Amino acid sequence: MKVIVVVFSLACSILILSCNNSEDQQNITNKNETQTELKISAKAIEAFKYDDYALSDEGQDLLNEWQKYQELAIQINYLKKADLSFFNGDKKLLTDFIADFSKNIPERLQTNPITSRVVIVETKLLKLNENLTLSNIKTTTKLTSIVEVLVAFSNLTLQINKKLEFDIYNKIEAE
Repeated sequence: MKVIVVVFSLACSILILSCNNSEDQQNITNKNETQTELKISAKAIEAFKYDDYALSDEGQDLLNEWQKYQELAIQINYLKKADLSFFNGDKKLLTDFIADFSKNIPERLQTNPITSRVVIVETKLLKLNENLTLSNIKTTTKLTSIVEVLVAFSNLTLQINKKLEFDIYNKIEAE
């Protein structure tokens, strides 16, 4: 009977020691994760690879009348420098900006491909705002959301350039 009590006591003490050890390991891994976690910086944003398109000269002339596009382009440049003030601010201001942005598309650019790109930009902006304002979101997720906004805006610019290029080709008549 004494052997059973001794074996049971040893098993309980091993179990108690191993439980304590796993908590210590969890604390150590949590400390390591916070120390090695990425920070949102211009260097971290530049490290992501994506195609960044610029507007053509004709596109710049046309988009001078679309003020909200110009404002968003300025904010995107700030975003590339890790200035998040516009994107992690009040959601009401962002939704008002998005509503004005989509309402004021020049008539010449109101095509299905461009409209769909505008909707994608709106969605990515709202997602970025949510990810930046919530405290329990990992920095890698926030960085991914930033890159998604940059890619969506770049694709909108590409689509605008394509539309204007196709308009030029359609004006050319065969002799």
